[in-house]
Amino acid sequence: MKYSEISHFSHPQHKLRFEYSEFPFKCDGCKEVGIGSRYKCPTCDYDLHMHCAMITSPTLFHPFYTKCTFQFMSSPAGDTPRYCNACEKDVSGFVYHCKSCGFDLHPCCAKLPMVLDDGEVKLYLYRKVSSACHRCGRKGRSWSYRSKCKSYNLHVACVRDMVVENWHEVYVKGRKVDGNVPGLRNTLYTPHNSRRSKGKVKKCCEIAALAVQFVISAVLGDPTALIAGIVGSFMS
Repeated sequence: MKYSEISHFSHPQHKLRFEYSEFPFKCDGCKEVGIGSRYKCPTCDYDLHMHCAMITSPTLFHPFYTKCTFQFMSSPAGDTPRYCNACEKDVSGFVYHCKSCGFDLHPCCAKLPMVLDDGEVKLYLYRKVSSACHRCGRKGRSWSYRSKCKSYNLHVACVRDMVVENWHEVYVKGRKVDGNVPGLRNTLYTPHNSRRSKGKVKKCCEIAALAVQFVISAVLGDPTALIAGIVGSFMS
C-alpha cells in the first residue's frame, strides 16, 4: 500500500512524502542506492526506499532460509562488519537479521520477488545456480535471477554493480546522457555465447535486455518497471 505522506521512526522531526524521480539517490535507511519511487523529506535531504519506509512487521520469514526468523534492525548487529547474504554488499543501515544463523538481508533484497514475469520473459530467483552469471562470468557469489530456459543468469550483486559503475554515464549533473553506456551494453555479450549461431545470440541478447530492465527495478526496490526501462534503453 502506498501513502502520499507518512511519519517514520528514523526521521521523527518531519513527515516524508512519496515521490518518483528518475535520478539516483542514496537511501538513508539501508544506505544503498535507489532509483524511482521513494519517500523523501521536503525539508531535509532524507530519502527512503519504499521497502525501507514501509516496514510492516518487525519479523520476516524467507523461503530460502526455512529455519530462520529475521528481525528488523535499524543498524547492523555487533561490532564486526556484516554483509547481505543476498547481494553480498556491506550492511550499513536497516537490515533483517537472524540471530540464530547470523544471516543478514537488506530490506530491498529481503523483498525481492521469487518470480519476475512481464508476460514475455519469466525469471526465477535462486539462492545458488550452477551456471555462470552473464555479467561477471562467475558462479555463486550471490542470489541470481535465472530464465525459465536456464540459459540466462544474472547475480543480484551484479545488478547493483552495473548501476553504481554506470552512475556518471547514465546521469551527469542531473541530466540523462545520450548514447550507449558501454558497461551495460557489454553485459549482453559473454564468452559462453561464442559457439551459438548469430540468430540464437541475437535472441539471447534480446531476452537479456528485457531481463536486466526489470531485475534492476526489483533490486533497487522500485515496484515499477519504468525506471528500469530508462536504464535498459542504454543497452540497445
